[in-house]
Amino acid sequence: MEDRQVSLAEARDFARETLVGFNTSQDNARMVADAVVAAEADGLKGHGLSRLQGYSAQAKTGKADGHAVPVLSRPAPGAVAVDGKGGFAYPALKIGLEALVDVTKSQGIAMLGIHHSNHCGVAGHHVEILAEQGLVALMFANAPASIAPWGGNRAIYGTNPIAFASPQRDRVPLVVDLSVSKVARGNIMAAAQRGEDIPEGWALDPEGNPTTDAKAGLAGTMLPMGDAKGTALALMVEILCATLVGANHSYEATSFFDGEGARPGTGQLILAINPAAFGTNYLDRLTELVLSIEEQDGTRLPGDRRLANRKKAELEGVTITAALTKALAAI
Repeated sequence: MEDRQVSLAEARDFARETLVGFNTSQDNARMVADAVVAAEADGLKGHGLSRLQGYSAQAKTGKADGHAVPVLSRPAPGAVAVDGKGGFAYPALKIGLEALVDVTKSQGIAMLGIHHSNHCGVAGHHVEILAEQGLVALMFANAPASIAPWGGNRAIYGTNPIAFASPQRDRVPLVVDLSVSKVARGNIMAAAQRGEDIPEGWALDPEGNPTTDAKAGLAGTMLPMGDAKGTALALMVEILCATLVGANHSYEATSFFDGEGARPGTGQLILAINPAAFGTNYLDRLTELVLSIEEQDGTRLPGDRRLANRKKAELEGVTITAALTKALAAI
């Protein structure tokens, strides 16, 4: 069994067929496949094809309902709510984002809240969709607990990503995507699958000691970026995308990586703004800001590396590793 280099279309077919084989509907499998291959193409491998192992295990046991049909409601003029019905996050995000665009363009500002959800992959991809529609967007999401409060020793918060996107004039959207941990937990999971060590400073083992063992890091806790400031951000995200929208808090959510236990039930919140509502010549002013950054030697905008990886993957494809194929066969 060897690694295989495949086109993006072949990778999407592989991911879709894999999920259908693990009790997922064709439509849902297609949306999940599109998401993981887009992540792989951008070089964000922790959210890429390696996620098929956890997704397949969840679909097999029903921890994620592969046939779920999310339900959308409009509880207030500027609010869109989606019940993910215990399925994968991507179908819920798709119908929610479509409605959010329409509401934001008419209201000027609107919010999407999703509960009974699951792992949402690359948060930046979801706000990028809104920026392509001319909107400015912020996204918050929570994940199973992996970070302890500052000074504590028991995980309460997840890696809790924050993403931002904005349209630009005559350029692709500007996208900022980060987690409140020093690295995304998916990076450690991918290293564990490959049998590789992780750099010191990413995670602690179950006894609270620094570790380079990826499996020990998964069993322990993640280190926050910015120390106490990172855990303050994690708290903020937790309130917005879980407490506010009725999703499970991170410490109530089960793992995204296996098929054991109850459904994760995590949440996502997306705030969208129509810059035209403020009449500030937004795109021209943003261009000025961006050029003032880029005119300095050695600088780059967030996302430049991701876009370069995307172009390369369109030409060269991506790799389906032997380790992933073996892991899927073992489920």
